[in-house]
Amino acid sequence: MRAPSSAATRRIETAASPSASAMVTAEATIASRVSADRRLFVSRAHTGPRAFSEASSTRPSVRRSGKPLHRTKIMARGDTPYEKCATVYEIAIRRTERGHSMETTVEAPMGFDSALRRTAVVVALGAIMTILDTTIVNVAINTLGRDFHTSLSTIQWVIAGYTLALSMTIPITGWVIERFGPKTMWITALALFIGGSLLCGLAWSAPALIAFRVVQGIGGGLLMPVGQTMLAREAGPGRMGRAMAVISIPGMLAPVLGPVLGGVVVDHFSWRWLFFVNVPFCALALLLAVRMLPRDEERRAGAPLDWVGLALLSPGLAALVYGCSQAGGGSGLTSPSALAGLAAGVLLLGAFVLWSLRRGERALLDLRLFRRRAFTTGVGALFLYSASIFGLLILAPLYYQTAGGHSALDAGLLIAPLGVGAIITMPVAGRLTDRFGSRGLGIAGILLAMAGTLVFTTIGAATPPALLAAALFTVGLGHGLVIPSLAAAPYQGLPKQLIPAATTMSNIAIRVATSFGVAVLALVLQLRLQAGVPGGDGTLAGVAVHGSEVAGAVAHAFGGSFWWALAIGATALVPAALLPRRAIEGVRRR
Repeated sequence: MRAPSSAATRRIETAASPSASAMVTAEATIASRVSADRRLFVSRAHTGPRAFSEASSTRPSVRRSGKPLHRTKIMARGDTPYEKCATVYEIAIRRTERGHSMETTVEAPMGFDSALRRTAVVVALGAIMTILDTTIVNVAINTLGRDFHTSLSTIQWVIAGYTLALSMTIPITGWVIERFGPKTMWITALALFIGGSLLCGLAWSAPALIAFRVVQGIGGGLLMPVGQTMLAREAGPGRMGRAMAVISIPGMLAPVLGPVLGGVVVDHFSWRWLFFVNVPFCALALLLAVRMLPRDEERRAGAPLDWVGLALLSPGLAALVYGCSQAGGGSGLTSPSALAGLAAGVLLLGAFVLWSLRRGERALLDLRLFRRRAFTTGVGALFLYSASIFGLLILAPLYYQTAGGHSALDAGLLIAPLGVGAIITMPVAGRLTDRFGSRGLGIAGILLAMAGTLVFTTIGAATPPALLAAALFTVGLGHGLVIPSLAAAPYQGLPKQLIPAATTMSNIAIRVATSFGVAVLALVLQLRLQAGVPGGDGTLAGVAVHGSEVAGAVAHAFGGSFWWALAIGATALVPAALLPRRAIEGVRRR
Protein backbone atom coordinates (compact mmCIF):
# COMPACT_ATOMS: atom_id res chain seq x y z
CA MET A 1 0.00 0.00 0.00
CA ARG A 2 1.58 3.32 -1.06
CA ALA A 3 1.07 6.49 0.90
CA PRO A 4 -1.32 8.98 -0.62
CA SER A 5 0.26 11.90 -2.44
CA SER A 6 -2.08 14.29 -0.70
CA ALA A 7 -4.90 14.06 1.81
CA ALA A 8 -8.38 14.90 0.58
CA THR A 9 -11.03 15.88 3.07
CA ARG A 10 -14.65 16.29 2.17
CA ARG A 11 -17.65 17.20 4.31
CA ILE A 12 -21.07 15.84 3.41
CA GLU A 13 -24.17 17.23 5.01
CA THR A 14 -27.16 14.96 4.88
CA ALA A 15 -30.52 16.44 5.80
CA ALA A 16 -33.78 14.52 6.14
CA SER A 17 -36.34 14.94 3.42
CA PRO A 18 -40.02 15.65 4.36
CA SER A 19 -40.67 11.91 4.40
CA ALA A 20 -37.76 11.12 6.68
CA SER A 21 -36.89 12.07 10.20
CA ALA A 22 -33.15 11.71 10.60
CA MET A 23 -30.17 13.93 9.89
CA VAL A 24 -26.66 12.67 9.57
CA THR A 25 -23.65 14.93 9.35
CA ALA A 26 -20.52 13.04 8.46
CA GLU A 27 -16.91 13.92 7.92
CA ALA A 28 -14.67 11.49 6.07
CA THR A 29 -10.91 11.69 5.62
CA ILE A 30 -9.11 9.56 3.07
CA ALA A 31 -6.01 8.18 4.76
CA SER A 32 -4.84 5.55 2.25
CA ARG A 33 -5.47 3.98 -1.10
CA VAL A 34 -5.01 0.50 -2.48
CA SER A 35 -3.73 0.77 -6.04
CA ALA A 36 -4.62 -2.80 -6.98
CA ASP A 37 -8.37 -2.39 -6.88
CA ARG A 38 -8.58 1.43 -6.44
CA ARG A 39 -10.55 1.02 -3.21
CA LEU A 40 -10.83 3.93 -0.82
CA PHE A 41 -10.44 3.48 2.92
CA VAL A 42 -12.30 5.87 5.13
CA SER A 43 -10.24 6.40 8.23
CA ARG A 44 -12.70 8.54 10.13
CA ALA A 45 -16.49 8.70 9.93
CA HIS A 46 -19.07 9.54 12.51
CA THR A 47 -22.81 9.97 12.61
CA GLY A 48 -25.34 11.94 14.58
CA PRO A 49 -28.59 10.12 15.43
CA ARG A 50 -28.15 6.57 14.19
CA ALA A 51 -31.18 6.28 12.00
CA PHE A 52 -29.97 3.68 9.52
CA SER A 53 -31.27 0.16 9.05
CA GLU A 54 -30.24 -2.64 6.76
CA ALA A 55 -32.11 -1.03 3.89
CA SER A 56 -31.00 2.60 4.29
CA SER A 57 -30.53 4.28 0.96
CA THR A 58 -29.25 7.56 -0.44
CA ARG A 59 -30.21 9.47 -3.56
CA PRO A 60 -27.23 11.70 -4.38
CA SER A 61 -27.62 14.53 -6.83
CA VAL A 62 -24.23 15.32 -8.41
CA ARG A 63 -23.69 18.80 -9.85
CA ARG A 64 -20.94 20.46 -11.88
CA SER A 65 -21.04 24.22 -12.40
CA GLY A 66 -24.40 24.34 -10.65
CA LYS A 67 -26.11 22.00 -13.15
CA PRO A 68 -27.31 18.53 -12.15
CA LEU A 69 -25.65 15.75 -14.10
CA HIS A 70 -27.37 12.60 -12.91
CA ARG A 71 -29.15 11.06 -9.94
CA THR A 72 -28.11 7.69 -8.55
CA LYS A 73 -29.43 5.45 -5.79
CA ILE A 74 -26.82 4.01 -3.44
CA MET A 75 -27.61 1.10 -1.15
CA ALA A 76 -25.94 1.60 2.20
CA ARG A 77 -24.27 -1.74 2.84
CA GLY A 78 -23.12 -3.03 6.19
CA ASP A 79 -24.49 -4.23 9.50
CA THR A 80 -23.73 -1.21 11.64
CA PRO A 81 -24.40 2.50 11.19
CA TYR A 82 -20.63 3.01 10.90
CA GLU A 83 -20.36 0.56 8.00
CA LYS A 84 -23.43 1.95 6.25
CA CYS A 85 -22.13 5.52 6.48
CA ALA A 86 -18.66 4.47 5.35
CA THR A 87 -20.18 2.97 2.18
CA VAL A 88 -21.93 6.21 1.32
CA TYR A 89 -18.93 8.37 2.17
CA GLU A 90 -16.62 6.26 0.03
CA ILE A 91 -18.78 6.75 -3.04
CA ALA A 92 -19.28 10.42 -2.29
CA ILE A 93 -15.57 11.10 -1.92
CA ARG A 94 -14.77 9.28 -5.14
CA ARG A 95 -17.16 11.56 -6.98
CA THR A 96 -16.06 14.78 -5.31
CA GLU A 97 -12.43 13.99 -6.16
CA ARG A 98 -13.43 14.06 -9.83
CA GLY A 99 -14.46 17.66 -9.46
CA HIS A 100 -18.13 17.24 -8.60
CA SER A 101 -19.92 18.74 -5.65
CA MET A 102 -22.55 16.54 -4.17
CA GLU A 103 -25.49 16.96 -1.81
CA THR A 104 -26.75 13.69 -0.43
CA THR A 105 -30.14 13.03 1.10
CA VAL A 106 -30.29 9.96 3.33
CA GLU A 107 -33.75 8.52 3.82
CA ALA A 108 -34.00 6.64 7.08
CA PRO A 109 -36.49 3.77 6.94
CA MET A 110 -39.86 5.01 8.13
CA GLY A 111 -41.93 1.83 7.79
CA PHE A 112 -41.76 -1.53 9.50
CA ASP A 113 -39.10 -3.31 7.46
CA SER A 114 -38.70 -7.07 7.73
CA ALA A 115 -36.00 -6.91 10.42
CA LEU A 116 -38.04 -4.68 12.72
CA ARG A 117 -41.21 -6.66 12.06
CA ARG A 118 -39.53 -9.94 13.02
CA THR A 119 -38.11 -8.47 16.21
CA ALA A 120 -41.47 -6.96 17.16
CA VAL A 121 -43.38 -10.22 16.66
CA VAL A 122 -40.94 -12.30 18.72
CA VAL A 123 -40.67 -9.78 21.56
CA ALA A 124 -44.44 -9.29 21.78
CA LEU A 125 -45.09 -13.06 21.78
CA GLY A 126 -42.74 -13.62 24.69
CA ALA A 127 -43.83 -10.53 26.61
CA ILE A 128 -47.57 -11.18 26.54
CA MET A 129 -47.25 -14.46 28.45
CA THR A 130 -45.01 -13.00 31.15
CA ILE A 131 -47.26 -9.98 31.71
CA LEU A 132 -50.36 -12.17 31.58
CA ASP A 133 -48.96 -14.15 34.50
CA THR A 134 -49.22 -11.07 36.73
CA THR A 135 -53.04 -11.24 36.60
CA ILE A 136 -54.08 -14.70 35.42
CA VAL A 137 -53.38 -16.31 38.82
CA ASN A 138 -55.44 -13.80 40.81
CA VAL A 139 -58.74 -15.64 40.33
CA ALA A 140 -57.21 -18.95 41.48
CA ILE A 141 -56.02 -17.86 44.94
CA ASN A 142 -58.96 -19.42 46.78
CA THR A 143 -58.59 -22.66 44.79
CA LEU A 144 -54.86 -22.83 45.51
CA GLY A 145 -55.41 -22.26 49.23
CA ARG A 146 -58.00 -25.04 49.34
CA ASP A 147 -55.92 -27.56 47.36
CA PHE A 148 -52.77 -26.97 49.41
CA HIS A 149 -54.66 -26.68 52.72
CA THR A 150 -52.96 -23.42 53.59
CA SER A 151 -54.02 -19.97 54.75
CA LEU A 152 -54.77 -17.02 52.51
CA SER A 153 -51.89 -15.06 54.05
CA THR A 154 -49.49 -17.78 52.87
CA ILE A 155 -50.92 -18.46 49.44
CA GLN A 156 -51.03 -14.75 48.51
CA TRP A 157 -47.24 -15.00 48.21
CA VAL A 158 -47.86 -16.86 44.95
CA ILE A 159 -48.72 -13.42 43.56
CA ALA A 160 -46.44 -11.33 45.78
CA GLY A 161 -43.38 -13.53 45.14
CA TYR A 162 -43.76 -13.17 41.38
CA THR A 163 -44.25 -9.40 41.61
CA LEU A 164 -41.30 -8.88 43.94
CA ALA A 165 -39.02 -11.01 41.74
CA LEU A 166 -40.05 -8.90 38.75
CA SER A 167 -39.17 -5.73 40.64
CA MET A 168 -35.82 -6.98 41.93
CA THR A 169 -34.66 -8.21 38.52
CA ILE A 170 -35.37 -5.07 36.49
CA PRO A 171 -32.45 -2.98 37.89
CA ILE A 172 -29.80 -5.37 36.57
CA THR A 173 -31.20 -5.32 33.03
CA GLY A 174 -28.96 -2.57 31.68
CA TRP A 175 -25.78 -4.27 32.87
CA VAL A 176 -26.62 -7.75 31.57
CA ILE A 177 -27.50 -6.27 28.15
CA GLU A 178 -24.10 -4.58 27.92
CA ARG A 179 -22.26 -7.59 29.31
CA PHE A 180 -23.90 -10.47 27.41
CA GLY A 181 -25.94 -8.84 24.63
CA PRO A 182 -29.73 -8.39 24.35
CA LYS A 183 -30.44 -11.47 22.22
CA THR A 184 -28.52 -13.79 24.52
CA MET A 185 -30.22 -12.38 27.60
CA TRP A 186 -33.70 -12.44 26.06
CA ILE A 187 -33.36 -16.11 25.14
CA THR A 188 -31.93 -16.92 28.58
CA ALA A 189 -34.75 -15.07 30.35
CA LEU A 190 -37.41 -16.81 28.26
CA ALA A 191 -35.87 -20.22 28.96
CA LEU A 192 -35.90 -19.38 32.67
CA PHE A 193 -39.56 -18.38 32.45
CA ILE A 194 -40.46 -21.62 30.64
CA GLY A 195 -38.65 -23.68 33.27
CA GLY A 196 -40.39 -21.79 36.06
CA SER A 197 -43.78 -22.34 34.41
CA LEU A 198 -43.22 -26.08 34.14
CA LEU A 199 -42.13 -26.31 37.77
CA CYS A 200 -45.13 -24.25 38.93
CA GLY A 201 -47.48 -26.63 37.15
CA LEU A 202 -45.78 -29.57 38.86
CA ALA A 203 -45.63 -27.94 42.32
CA TRP A 204 -46.43 -30.32 45.19
CA SER A 205 -46.82 -27.77 48.01
CA ALA A 206 -47.46 -24.09 48.61
CA PRO A 207 -43.80 -23.30 49.47
CA ALA A 208 -42.66 -25.07 46.30
CA LEU A 209 -45.16 -23.12 44.19
CA ILE A 210 -44.03 -19.82 45.74
CA ALA A 211 -40.36 -20.65 45.08
CA PHE A 212 -41.05 -21.58 41.46
CA ARG A 213 -43.05 -18.38 40.98
CA VAL A 214 -39.93 -16.46 42.03
CA VAL A 215 -38.01 -18.29 39.27
CA GLN A 216 -40.75 -17.27 36.85
CA GLY A 217 -40.51 -13.69 38.06
CA ILE A 218 -36.76 -13.51 37.52
CA GLY A 219 -37.18 -14.56 33.89
CA GLY A 220 -40.21 -12.35 33.38
CA GLY A 221 -38.48 -9.35 34.94
CA LEU A 222 -35.73 -9.50 32.32
CA LEU A 223 -37.89 -10.24 29.29
CA MET A 224 -39.82 -6.99 28.99
CA PRO A 225 -36.98 -4.45 29.36
CA VAL A 226 -34.53 -6.50 27.28
CA GLY A 227 -37.10 -6.86 24.50
CA GLN A 228 -37.91 -3.17 24.70
CA THR A 229 -34.21 -2.34 24.34
CA MET A 230 -33.90 -4.52 21.23
CA LEU A 231 -36.93 -2.87 19.65
CA ALA A 232 -35.68 0.63 20.46
CA ARG A 233 -32.28 -0.07 18.92
CA GLU A 234 -33.74 -1.69 15.83
CA ALA A 235 -36.35 1.02 15.28
CA GLY A 236 -34.17 4.10 15.69
CA PRO A 237 -35.67 7.50 16.49
CA GLY A 238 -37.76 7.68 13.33
CA ARG A 239 -39.87 4.61 14.17
CA MET A 240 -39.82 4.67 17.97
CA GLY A 241 -43.54 5.41 18.35
CA ARG A 242 -44.63 2.40 16.31
CA ALA A 243 -42.12 0.15 18.08
CA MET A 244 -43.46 1.22 21.47
CA ALA A 245 -47.02 0.63 20.23
CA VAL A 246 -46.13 -3.00 19.52
CA ILE A 247 -44.43 -3.62 22.86
CA SER A 248 -47.31 -1.91 24.70
CA ILE A 249 -49.95 -4.33 23.38
CA PRO A 250 -49.11 -7.12 25.89
CA GLY A 251 -49.25 -4.68 28.80
CA MET A 252 -52.62 -3.41 27.62
CA LEU A 253 -54.17 -6.85 27.06
CA ALA A 254 -52.91 -8.54 30.24
CA PRO A 255 -55.17 -6.75 32.77
CA VAL A 256 -58.16 -7.44 30.51
CA LEU A 257 -57.47 -11.01 29.41
CA GLY A 258 -55.79 -12.30 32.59
CA PRO A 259 -58.86 -12.58 34.84
CA VAL A 260 -60.99 -13.91 31.96
CA LEU A 261 -58.56 -16.65 30.97
CA GLY A 262 -57.85 -17.44 34.61
CA GLY A 263 -61.55 -17.85 35.32
CA VAL A 264 -62.04 -20.16 32.33
CA VAL A 265 -59.06 -22.35 33.25
CA VAL A 266 -60.01 -22.64 36.93
CA ASP A 267 -63.68 -23.36 36.15
CA HIS A 268 -63.10 -25.97 33.42
CA PHE A 269 -59.57 -27.33 33.97
CA SER A 270 -57.03 -27.72 36.75
CA TRP A 271 -55.23 -24.69 38.19
CA ARG A 272 -52.00 -26.29 36.98
CA TRP A 273 -52.92 -25.29 33.43
CA LEU A 274 -52.57 -21.66 34.45
CA PHE A 275 -48.84 -22.36 34.20
CA PHE A 276 -48.69 -25.13 31.61
CA VAL A 277 -50.43 -22.88 29.07
CA ASN A 278 -47.30 -20.71 28.98
CA VAL A 279 -45.06 -23.48 27.73
CA PRO A 280 -46.14 -23.96 24.06
CA PHE A 281 -46.40 -20.23 23.35
CA CYS A 282 -43.07 -19.43 24.98
CA ALA A 283 -41.39 -22.41 23.30
CA LEU A 284 -42.55 -21.05 19.94
CA ALA A 285 -41.18 -17.62 20.86
CA LEU A 286 -37.89 -19.25 21.87
CA LEU A 287 -37.50 -20.99 18.50
CA LEU A 288 -38.36 -17.82 16.62
CA ALA A 289 -35.95 -15.79 18.76
CA VAL A 290 -32.99 -18.00 17.85
CA ARG A 291 -33.66 -17.45 14.15
CA MET A 292 -35.11 -13.95 13.94
CA LEU A 293 -33.70 -11.66 16.60
CA PRO A 294 -30.77 -9.42 15.56
CA ARG A 295 -27.39 -10.73 16.58
CA ASP A 296 -25.62 -9.27 19.58
CA GLU A 297 -23.13 -6.49 18.96
CA GLU A 298 -21.00 -4.10 20.96
CA ARG A 299 -20.71 -6.24 24.08
CA ARG A 300 -18.72 -4.81 26.96
CA ALA A 301 -17.09 -8.00 28.19
CA GLY A 302 -15.24 -6.27 30.99
CA ALA A 303 -18.07 -4.04 32.18
CA PRO A 304 -17.96 -4.13 36.02
CA LEU A 305 -21.17 -4.58 37.93
CA ASP A 306 -22.02 -1.97 40.55
CA TRP A 307 -22.62 -4.44 43.37
CA VAL A 308 -23.28 -1.76 45.97
CA GLY A 309 -25.85 -0.07 43.75
CA LEU A 310 -27.53 -3.41 43.06
CA ALA A 311 -27.60 -4.25 46.78
CA LEU A 312 -29.35 -0.93 47.45
CA LEU A 313 -31.73 -0.70 44.48
CA SER A 314 -33.15 -4.22 44.15
CA PRO A 315 -34.11 -4.71 47.82
CA GLY A 316 -35.26 -1.08 47.95
CA LEU A 317 -37.67 -1.60 45.07
CA ALA A 318 -38.89 -4.89 46.52
CA ALA A 319 -39.47 -3.29 49.94
CA LEU A 320 -41.32 -0.34 48.41
CA VAL A 321 -43.55 -2.58 46.28
CA TYR A 322 -44.22 -4.84 49.28
CA GLY A 323 -45.09 -1.87 51.50
CA CYS A 324 -47.50 -0.51 48.90
CA SER A 325 -49.15 -3.91 48.49
CA GLN A 326 -49.60 -4.24 52.26
CA ALA A 327 -51.02 -0.73 52.55
CA GLY A 328 -53.51 -1.39 49.78
CA GLY A 329 -54.28 -5.01 50.59
CA GLY A 330 -56.35 -4.45 53.70
CA SER A 331 -53.62 -4.00 56.29
CA GLY A 332 -53.75 -0.22 55.98
CA LEU A 333 -51.03 2.38 55.82
CA THR A 334 -50.42 2.27 59.58
CA SER A 335 -49.90 -1.50 59.77
CA PRO A 336 -46.39 -2.60 60.85
CA SER A 337 -45.78 -4.52 57.61
CA ALA A 338 -46.72 -1.56 55.41
CA LEU A 339 -44.72 0.95 57.44
CA ALA A 340 -41.67 -1.31 57.57
CA GLY A 341 -41.76 -1.95 53.82
CA LEU A 342 -42.26 1.69 52.88
CA ALA A 343 -39.61 2.95 55.31
CA ALA A 344 -37.03 0.39 54.19
CA GLY A 345 -37.79 1.12 50.54
CA VAL A 346 -37.43 4.89 50.90
CA LEU A 347 -34.17 4.59 52.87
CA LEU A 348 -32.57 2.11 50.47
CA LEU A 349 -33.63 4.05 47.37
CA GLY A 350 -32.38 7.30 48.91
CA ALA A 351 -29.02 5.68 49.62
CA PHE A 352 -28.94 4.37 46.04
CA VAL A 353 -29.47 7.88 44.64
CA LEU A 354 -26.60 9.29 46.71
CA TRP A 355 -24.32 6.40 45.75
CA SER A 356 -25.18 6.67 42.04
CA LEU A 357 -24.60 10.42 41.90
CA ARG A 358 -21.19 9.83 43.45
CA ARG A 359 -20.19 7.12 40.95
CA GLY A 360 -21.56 8.89 37.85
CA GLU A 361 -21.39 6.78 34.69
CA ARG A 362 -19.96 3.82 36.63
CA ALA A 363 -23.18 3.46 38.63
CA LEU A 364 -25.69 0.68 38.05
CA LEU A 365 -28.02 3.31 36.57
CA ASP A 366 -26.68 6.60 35.26
CA LEU A 367 -29.02 9.07 36.97
CA ARG A 368 -27.61 11.88 34.85
CA LEU A 369 -30.22 10.82 32.32
CA PHE A 370 -32.62 12.93 34.33
CA ARG A 371 -30.78 16.02 33.11
CA ARG A 372 -32.42 15.39 29.75
CA ARG A 373 -35.75 17.15 29.47
CA ALA A 374 -37.37 14.54 27.24
CA PHE A 375 -36.38 11.70 29.54
CA THR A 376 -37.42 13.37 32.80
CA THR A 377 -40.79 14.64 31.57
CA GLY A 378 -41.52 11.41 29.68
CA VAL A 379 -40.84 9.17 32.69
CA GLY A 380 -42.74 11.56 34.99
CA ALA A 381 -45.84 11.57 32.79
CA LEU A 382 -45.65 7.79 32.37
CA PHE A 383 -45.39 7.28 36.14
CA LEU A 384 -48.43 9.42 37.01
CA TYR A 385 -50.58 8.08 34.19
CA SER A 386 -49.69 4.44 35.00
CA ALA A 387 -50.57 4.95 38.66
CA SER A 388 -53.98 6.29 37.65
CA ILE A 389 -54.88 3.74 34.98
CA PHE A 390 -53.75 0.65 36.89
CA GLY A 391 -55.63 1.84 39.96
CA LEU A 392 -58.72 2.15 37.76
CA LEU A 393 -58.18 -1.35 36.36
CA ILE A 394 -58.16 -2.75 39.90
CA LEU A 395 -61.14 -0.80 41.22
CA ALA A 396 -63.46 -1.28 38.24
CA PRO A 397 -63.66 -5.11 38.50
CA LEU A 398 -64.03 -4.82 42.28
CA TYR A 399 -66.97 -2.47 41.77
CA TYR A 400 -68.64 -4.89 39.35
CA GLN A 401 -68.23 -7.76 41.81
CA THR A 402 -69.04 -5.92 45.04
CA ALA A 403 -71.77 -3.49 44.05
CA GLY A 404 -73.05 -5.30 40.97
CA GLY A 405 -72.89 -8.88 42.23
CA HIS A 406 -71.06 -10.17 39.14
CA SER A 407 -68.69 -13.15 39.11
CA ALA A 408 -64.96 -12.74 38.55
CA LEU A 409 -65.33 -13.98 34.97
CA ASP A 410 -68.17 -11.55 34.24
CA ALA A 411 -66.20 -8.70 35.80
CA GLY A 412 -63.26 -9.51 33.55
CA LEU A 413 -65.51 -9.48 30.48
CA LEU A 414 -67.00 -6.15 31.52
CA ILE A 415 -63.50 -4.61 31.36
CA ALA A 416 -63.09 -5.72 27.74
CA PRO A 417 -64.31 -2.41 26.17
CA LEU A 418 -61.15 -0.76 27.45
CA GLY A 419 -59.03 -3.21 25.48
CA VAL A 420 -61.16 -2.76 22.36
CA GLY A 421 -60.74 1.01 22.48
CA ALA A 422 -56.98 0.75 22.94
CA ILE A 423 -56.60 -1.67 20.04
CA ILE A 424 -58.34 0.85 17.75
CA THR A 425 -56.10 3.82 18.54
CA MET A 426 -52.77 2.25 19.42
CA PRO A 427 -51.55 1.46 15.86
CA VAL A 428 -52.47 4.97 14.69
CA ALA A 429 -50.83 6.51 17.75
CA GLY A 430 -47.49 4.93 16.92
CA ARG A 431 -47.42 6.52 13.46
CA LEU A 432 -48.57 9.90 14.74
CA THR A 433 -45.92 9.86 17.47
CA ASP A 434 -43.19 9.24 14.90
CA ARG A 435 -44.47 12.10 12.77
CA PHE A 436 -45.50 14.78 15.25
CA GLY A 437 -43.83 13.84 18.54
CA SER A 438 -45.11 12.75 21.93
CA ARG A 439 -46.42 15.95 23.47
CA GLY A 440 -49.67 16.66 21.63
CA LEU A 441 -50.68 13.01 21.37
CA GLY A 442 -49.87 12.33 25.02
CA ILE A 443 -51.96 15.28 26.20
CA ALA A 444 -54.90 14.30 23.97
CA GLY A 445 -54.78 10.70 25.21
CA ILE A 446 -54.65 11.68 28.88
CA LEU A 447 -57.62 14.03 28.46
CA LEU A 448 -59.62 11.31 26.71
CA ALA A 449 -58.78 8.69 29.35
CA MET A 450 -59.65 11.06 32.18
CA ALA A 451 -62.97 11.92 30.48
CA GLY A 452 -63.90 8.24 30.67
CA THR A 453 -62.70 8.03 34.28
CA LEU A 454 -64.90 11.00 35.16
CA VAL A 455 -68.01 8.86 34.48
CA PHE A 456 -66.93 6.42 37.21
CA THR A 457 -66.91 9.21 39.79
CA THR A 458 -70.70 9.52 39.36
CA ILE A 459 -71.61 5.85 39.78
CA GLY A 460 -74.52 4.80 41.94
CA ALA A 461 -76.35 1.60 42.77
CA ALA A 462 -78.48 1.88 39.61
CA THR A 463 -75.83 3.02 37.12
CA PRO A 464 -76.45 1.09 33.86
CA PRO A 465 -73.59 -1.21 32.78
CA ALA A 466 -73.87 0.15 29.22
CA LEU A 467 -72.81 3.61 30.44
CA LEU A 468 -69.79 2.19 32.24
CA ALA A 469 -68.88 0.10 29.18
CA ALA A 470 -68.95 3.28 27.05
CA ALA A 471 -66.80 5.03 29.66
CA LEU A 472 -64.25 2.21 29.63
CA PHE A 473 -64.22 2.27 25.83
CA THR A 474 -63.40 5.99 26.01
CA VAL A 475 -60.64 5.29 28.53
CA GLY A 476 -59.29 2.67 26.13
CA LEU A 477 -59.24 5.11 23.21
CA GLY A 478 -57.18 7.50 25.31
CA HIS A 479 -54.98 4.70 26.66
CA GLY A 480 -54.12 3.64 23.13
CA LEU A 481 -52.93 7.17 22.38
CA VAL A 482 -51.00 7.66 25.62
CA ILE A 483 -48.90 4.52 25.87
CA PRO A 484 -46.98 4.65 22.55
CA SER A 485 -46.38 8.39 22.86
CA LEU A 486 -45.24 8.42 26.49
CA ALA A 487 -43.26 5.17 26.14
CA ALA A 488 -41.34 6.66 23.19
CA ALA A 489 -40.75 10.05 24.86
CA PRO A 490 -37.83 9.05 27.16
CA TYR A 491 -35.81 7.85 24.14
CA GLN A 492 -35.89 11.19 22.30
CA GLY A 493 -32.37 12.21 21.35
CA LEU A 494 -30.73 9.39 23.32
CA PRO A 495 -27.51 7.89 21.94
CA LYS A 496 -27.59 4.16 21.40
CA GLN A 497 -25.43 3.32 24.41
CA LEU A 498 -27.88 4.96 26.83
CA ILE A 499 -30.95 3.03 25.63
CA PRO A 500 -30.51 0.09 28.10
CA ALA A 501 -30.30 2.46 31.08
CA ALA A 502 -33.32 4.43 29.86
CA THR A 503 -35.31 1.23 29.39
CA THR A 504 -34.41 0.01 32.87
CA MET A 505 -35.44 3.26 34.55
CA SER A 506 -38.71 3.59 32.63
CA ASN A 507 -39.63 0.00 33.56
CA ILE A 508 -38.81 0.69 37.20
CA ALA A 509 -41.04 3.76 37.07
CA ILE A 510 -43.95 1.74 35.68
CA ARG A 511 -43.50 -1.03 38.27
CA VAL A 512 -43.43 1.41 41.19
CA ALA A 513 -46.30 3.44 39.70
CA THR A 514 -48.48 0.35 39.43
CA SER A 515 -47.96 -0.57 43.08
CA PHE A 516 -48.34 3.06 44.17
CA GLY A 517 -51.60 3.60 42.26
CA VAL A 518 -53.18 0.36 43.44
CA ALA A 519 -52.12 1.01 47.05
CA VAL A 520 -53.44 4.58 47.13
CA LEU A 521 -56.81 3.76 45.58
CA ALA A 522 -57.28 0.61 47.66
CA LEU A 523 -56.46 2.53 50.83
CA VAL A 524 -58.89 5.33 49.92
CA LEU A 525 -61.60 2.76 49.17
CA GLN A 526 -61.01 1.03 52.49
CA LEU A 527 -61.31 4.29 54.42
CA ARG A 528 -64.46 5.34 52.54
CA LEU A 529 -66.09 1.94 53.09
CA GLN A 530 -65.22 2.14 56.75
CA ALA A 531 -66.74 5.61 57.08
CA GLY A 532 -69.71 5.28 54.72
CA VAL A 533 -71.06 1.74 55.10
CA PRO A 534 -73.13 1.24 58.28
CA GLY A 535 -71.69 -1.56 60.37
CA GLY A 536 -68.86 -2.11 57.91
CA ASP A 537 -65.25 -2.66 58.89
CA GLY A 538 -63.78 -1.30 55.66
CA THR A 539 -63.21 -4.72 54.08
CA LEU A 540 -64.97 -6.20 51.06
CA ALA A 541 -65.86 -9.25 53.13
CA GLY A 542 -67.66 -7.01 55.59
CA VAL A 543 -69.56 -5.36 52.75
CA ALA A 544 -70.62 -8.73 51.34
CA VAL A 545 -72.28 -9.64 54.65
CA HIS A 546 -74.73 -6.74 54.33
CA GLY A 547 -75.43 -7.37 50.64
CA SER A 548 -77.95 -5.18 48.82
CA GLU A 549 -78.82 -3.25 51.97
CA VAL A 550 -75.73 -1.08 51.59
CA ALA A 551 -75.41 -1.09 47.77
CA GLY A 552 -75.87 2.67 47.52
CA ALA A 553 -73.26 3.41 50.19
CA VAL A 554 -70.81 0.99 48.56
CA ALA A 555 -71.28 2.63 45.15
CA HIS A 556 -70.74 6.05 46.73
CA ALA A 557 -67.49 4.84 48.33
CA PHE A 558 -66.25 3.55 44.98
CA GLY A 559 -67.21 6.82 43.28
CA GLY A 560 -65.15 8.81 45.76
CA SER A 561 -62.17 6.51 45.19
CA PHE A 562 -62.38 7.01 41.42
CA TRP A 563 -61.95 10.76 42.04
CA TRP A 564 -58.45 9.95 43.26
CA ALA A 565 -57.70 8.03 40.06
CA LEU A 566 -58.90 11.05 38.09
CA ALA A 567 -56.77 13.46 40.13
CA ILE A 568 -53.58 11.39 39.80
CA GLY A 569 -54.11 11.00 36.05
CA ALA A 570 -54.79 14.70 35.58
CA THR A 571 -51.44 15.60 37.16
CA ALA A 572 -49.75 13.68 34.32
CA LEU A 573 -50.78 16.57 32.05
CA VAL A 574 -48.09 18.77 33.63
CA PRO A 575 -44.99 16.75 32.60
CA ALA A 576 -46.71 15.80 29.32
CA ALA A 577 -47.08 19.49 28.46
CA LEU A 578 -43.34 19.98 29.08
CA LEU A 579 -42.30 17.29 26.60
CA PRO A 580 -40.31 18.50 23.58
CA ARG A 581 -42.49 19.29 20.59
CA ARG A 582 -40.68 17.18 18.03
CA ALA A 583 -40.30 13.40 18.05
CA ILE A 584 -36.58 13.81 17.40
CA GLU A 585 -34.75 16.81 18.71
CA GLY A 586 -32.19 18.44 16.53
CA VAL A 587 -33.70 17.27 13.25
CA ARG A 588 -33.68 19.78 10.44
CA ARG A 589 -36.52 19.23 8.02
CA ARG A 590 -36.67 20.34 4.41
